[in-house]
Amino acid sequence: MSELIELLTTDEMADADCAAVRAGVPSLTLMEVAGRCVAEAAERILEPRSGRRVLILCGPGNDGGDGFVAARILRQRGYRVEVSLLGDLSRLKGDAKVIAERWDGGLTDVCAQTFADADLIIDALFGAGLSRALTGEAAELIELANVASAPVLAVDVPSGLDAATGLTTGPAISASHTMTFFRLKPGHLLYPGRALCGQTDLADIGIPQVVLDEIKPDTYHNVPSVWSDVLPVPRSDGHKYKRGHAVVVSGPALSTGAARLGARGALRVGADLVTVASPGDAVLVNAAHLTAIMLAKLSEQRTLDDLFQDKRFNSVLIGPGAGVTDTTKGHVLDVLRSGAAATLDADALRVFKDEPHELFLAIQELPDRPVVLTPHEGEFSRLFDADDRPKLERVRSAARQSGAVVVLKGPDTVVAAPEGRAAINANAPPWLATAGSGDVLGGFITGLLAQGMPVWQAASAGVWMHGACAAAFGAALIAEDIPEMVPQVLRELLRDNPSSTGDKRGERF
Repeated sequence: MSELIELLTTDEMADADCAAVRAGVPSLTLMEVAGRCVAEAAERILEPRSGRRVLILCGPGNDGGDGFVAARILRQRGYRVEVSLLGDLSRLKGDAKVIAERWDGGLTDVCAQTFADADLIIDALFGAGLSRALTGEAAELIELANVASAPVLAVDVPSGLDAATGLTTGPAISASHTMTFFRLKPGHLLYPGRALCGQTDLADIGIPQVVLDEIKPDTYHNVPSVWSDVLPVPRSDGHKYKRGHAVVVSGPALSTGAARLGARGALRVGADLVTVASPGDAVLVNAAHLTAIMLAKLSEQRTLDDLFQDKRFNSVLIGPGAGVTDTTKGHVLDVLRSGAAATLDADALRVFKDEPHELFLAIQELPDRPVVLTPHEGEFSRLFDADDRPKLERVRSAARQSGAVVVLKGPDTVVAAPEGRAAINANAPPWLATAGSGDVLGGFITGLLAQGMPVWQAASAGVWMHGACAAAFGAALIAEDIPEMVPQVLRELLRDNPSSTGDKRGERF
């Protein structure tokens, strides 16, 4: 997938097309270039080309026009091409009509055997603009394509998929490959859309980049270029007191491992100092496991509120292994009153399931203090209104409601800020779904916040690095492995992103 960061909704993509035309790029040219990109993608799939049969399913709109262009080019290059049109040729309009009239290879009435004979099926039925369930002949064509043995190349998005949400409301093409244009859409990254798209490629079709200044998109593909310009980098004249002091609040004696995982993550990702704040009954357990990470004992004489009187403690992770207790609730409120940057995970969220507004009010009392909430779907549904809205919309709403950056974890993690910015992550391998991995993620975000990284970027970077570490380790991953891959990931980040802030001399990763 492309490193271009902006994700465009269907309406925004339509605006981009219109802006390109206003800038002097003919709409027919855009269609011709898009169709050529589809044909080139088909050739990459079909090598070698000798005698290969291509079945192209064209719809009544512009995606059908792209399909007719691809048909013409592939036929010129020696492929055996059959085109099936959904609907009547005489009902085509605009550019699609002009392009269809340039096709002189006839139209095919398809049947199951037509699909069985194809070496490649190109789905140019419906693109990003579809928001209704497909029925009738369209649904029958989708079913035939999905049961055929040939690979399927979708134009823009697989037919039946909502490009804005990644959801389907009826039958949808399951593609092995998707070719889209100018920018990815949210549905390419959100599930189930990502799975339906298969391998997604992005083509430049000549839309000027300047149109983004007019559109002002606020949804992004979570890749390093989203946040690399504010990624903390050690300076050669720095020392261990300049990159923050993170605190991770431990649970009781039998529930300490989660906090230590978070603390290890915060330390590895670059926080200068990390302290585990431990209840008295867990001090010896934590002490037996901690070396570079420090330990502070909490008691009636030294509460968490007392600890944060020292403003050098500038970032805190609370929730992993904390317990769903009144003590945890009190600790969360102490943290939020402290003014330190806060990452609330797991039990720090569950403890407010019956009183979410108490949590939100506490967050909003200090609106300039960075706060990140990191729920999974179950925790999210307990804190926020359970509804069937699309994931991106739900997370944005939750961020506005809470006043915090919300990280809704999953294979397509979404990071949303209260003002509306959102990033969709796509680099998490399946083996990241392992016990304790979320605790490490909380530590990554906390460690980046300790170093002064802006809150939405810190959350987005933590999520991406979490996935990158898991991918770098590979199969059989356990949570303890994730922090140990940070040096490799950071080396590659700093090598590939020279715009990262800081004096690069004397980096120590």
